[in-house]
Amino acid sequence: MKTLLLSFMLAFSTLATHAQDGLVRTYQVNSGTTPVQEEAVKLQIDKNNAYYQKVVKVDSNITVSAIYIRALQFMAAKNFQQNYGYEEEGKLIFTTTQDLNVNPVFSGTDSDVPNPYTVQFAIVIDMKNGRYRYTIHNVVFFLPTDNGNRRQTLFDMYQKSIDKDSRRVVRDSANKLIASFERYLTTLTEELYGDVEQKSPIHNTKF
Repeated sequence: MKTLLLSFMLAFSTLATHAQDGLVRTYQVNSGTTPVQEEAVKLQIDKNNAYYQKVVKVDSNITVSAIYIRALQFMAAKNFQQNYGYEEEGKLIFTTTQDLNVNPVFSGTDSDVPNPYTVQFAIVIDMKNGRYRYTIHNVVFFLPTDNGNRRQTLFDMYQKSIDKDSRRVVRDSANKLIASFERYLTTLTEELYGDVEQKSPIHNTKF
């Protein structure tokens, strides 16, 4: 019985946990018993600002110029709008509007209930030789209601997700929306990394 209980506790520790600051963090178990945080986009709070930022290391031979061109090409393929670009400074700024769904999987069958929303945000890419930093900020969600779209910033949703005085359904909805957006950002930033590194067969210049 003790063995079964211990196994259950270890399995439960691998699930998403709600930290004191209200952010949902997911852990994976390594070869030992110590939980290790997965690499993913991380929500950062600075006073009334909520944003995502990360420094990404690439091959040391990849120069600022190469990162600049590859990032520019990647964002053009994604149909992001370029608002600023200066190669000598090593900086690119883009904005975009995306239509997403809160549910992790939506097949479009009658049994599915769509939960769509629209999000606008800006992404800044700062570059140096062998690394770049992305900053995703000015995030605004537009949530459909019977009376039109309701505007909520990322910081608004963060506050709702940690407000213990709010109803549980409000906190859960806010957490699900943030998690949905972070799934999208994880895919986006991983694809950006792949295009900057250009190690996959799709980037083979021999044809």
